[in-house]
Amino acid sequence: MTEMEPRTRWSEVSGGPGAATAYQQRFDDLAAKGMDIHGEAAFVASLLAPPARVLDAGCGTGRVATQLTALGYHCVGVDADAAMIEVAEQRDPATTWVRQDLSRLQLRSQAFELAVLAGNVIPLLAPGTLLAAVQRLAAHLQPGGLLVAGFGLDASHLPQGCPVTPLQDYDRACTVAGLTPAHRFGTWGRETWRPESGYAVSVHLLTS
Repeated sequence: MTEMEPRTRWSEVSGGPGAATAYQQRFDDLAAKGMDIHGEAAFVASLLAPPARVLDAGCGTGRVATQLTALGYHCVGVDADAAMIEVAEQRDPATTWVRQDLSRLQLRSQAFELAVLAGNVIPLLAPGTLLAAVQRLAAHLQPGGLLVAGFGLDASHLPQGCPVTPLQDYDRACTVAGLTPAHRFGTWGRETWRPESGYAVSVHLLTS
């Protein structure tokens, strides 16, 4: 990341050197205990079948993208954190990994059928870049493509030190980017969303 690129909130709360390895280890430990760590990938699979082209935006160490690749999707993972991308590349050479900030996203291909933002990507964006990030993601979707984002709406569902991004702010950014709401759930497991829910999974459709 150059000096001119925005500094994400993730870079402020991640804990510095070793954060990427520790982040992945947490999921490895959960998987070793028999827990399902692929709820986001299963949600994507419920929306469209492989071999659709999927963009994992804010991919981190690649947990979601790697699972989607294994399921037969053509998946590209993008993240601004160099250490996260390095871990992803080491773990999964079959998936394409790109280091870019989402608010400046510019990939060779802009014909994804779905873009997914898991793991609180939205509230962890650099301050002031929400609209730009959503617009750049919309620019990489084909007509009728889907933008799927899951993120916490209160302190108990967010990393310590990460401020809340109001759901209405996200919806407003989607509207400006030409996206219309299609579905909203309270979890990746499709539990009903309510105004008091602390988490939301939103599906928007590119209409313009």
